[in-house]
Parts: sequence; structure tokens; C-alpha cells
Amino acid sequence: MGKLYLVPTPIGNLEDMTLRAITVLQQADLILAEDTRTSGKLLKHFEISTPMQSHHMHNEHKTVPAIVARIQGGETVALISDAGTPAISDPGFLLVRACVQEGVTVDCLPGATAFVPALVNSGLPNDRFVFEGFLPVKKGRQTRLLTLTEETRTMVFYESPHKLVKTLGQFVEYFGGERPASVSREVSKLHEETIRGTLSDVLQHFEQHPPKGELVVVVGGKK
Repeated sequence: MGKLYLVPTPIGNLEDMTLRAITVLQQADLILAEDTRTSGKLLKHFEISTPMQSHHMHNEHKTVPAIVARIQGGETVALISDAGTPAISDPGFLLVRACVQEGVTVDCLPGATAFVPALVNSGLPNDRFVFEGFLPVKKGRQTRLLTLTEETRTMVFYESPHKLVKTLGQFVEYFGGERPASVSREVSKLHEETIRGTLSDVLQHFEQHPPKGELVVVVGGKK
């Protein structure tokens, strides 16, 4: 029987790619990529010629059984996302679950992910934290925020640039403007920066300076 590898890819700086990740991708029989065009550039940079197949949120429900069958038949399959660690706010969970259920070996390599550097850089307590990823866009959003008002651990969120100000405004409304927070932008990229302060401070900053790039929001828990 083969094996499924989950391989983290750089979220910014290409030097964040590990030697082990390169080796696994070179030796795999198949690479599953969220976007083959994006991943094609990465593979070309590291001179990796392994065949690729598209695997994303719109087709993973249909493709999982066939992929599991290929691994059971002896193939080694590597899953990558556009950036970061697969299955962390990216496709991957369904395939991992199916492999586990079928007794297929799964090996996730350590590597790049945006929320860990952002959490550490925030200066907020990180001995206990909760990763919330992207909040629900509509249905369930208010319920989730109400639940989190009682959360005592540091909270970590992903957010897109065009929704950040609205989300920070909701955080001020539900958590209070004096709650400590930080927003890390473009982690591991050329224009990386972290803005720290109270939620009100951070909101005011991004109202005056519209954000660009990938964002991680870290909010202190209730005391």
C-alpha cells in the first residue's frame, strides 16, 4: 500500500520550503494541487516534474474515493495547497479522513502556516489559544461571535482584506474596544507587518490604511 503525504508549501518566502518537502514531492507518484497553475510555478522553481492533479473544495467530494484507491494500489500521493499547510482552512480534511477510515498511512510534514507566526508575534498569551479560521460569512456568524464573547483563551482568525474592517468592527461590538489584539499582514512576504493595540486602535488603523494581502487576526481572551 502507498501513502498520503500532506506537504506544506511557502506562504511567502520560497526559502521556507523544507528540503524534506522537496524530496517528497520529487519522489511522489502524484501531486494533488489546489490550483495547478499556482503550484506549477512552485514546482518549476524547485525542478519538480511529478504529475499534478487538481484537488480543491469544488471537486474533492467526487475525487476522494479514486485517490484513496490509487494509494491502496501502491501509489504515493502528496497533497499541497496554494500556500501553507493543507487542511488548515484549505482542502484536505475529507481526503485525510477517508484515508484514516480505510487504514491508509497519512504523514503530514511540518512546515509553513500563517497563524503560528502571527500568534507568536502578537505578544498575546499563546500557552492556550483557539484557532477559529474564517468566521461564517452569514449564517451562524452572530451565534459564533456570541459564543466567543466568553472565550478566555487567545483567539486566532483568518480574514480577507475587504472584510477586515467590518470584522474588526464586530469584534469591538461583541468583545469590547479595549480587548488587546493584533493583525499580521503578508506573513513571510516582502511587506510583512504586524499592527498591535486595542481592538479600537487596530480598527482605526485599518480604517485609515485599507489593508492588502493575507491577514491573521489575534484577539486576547476574556479576563
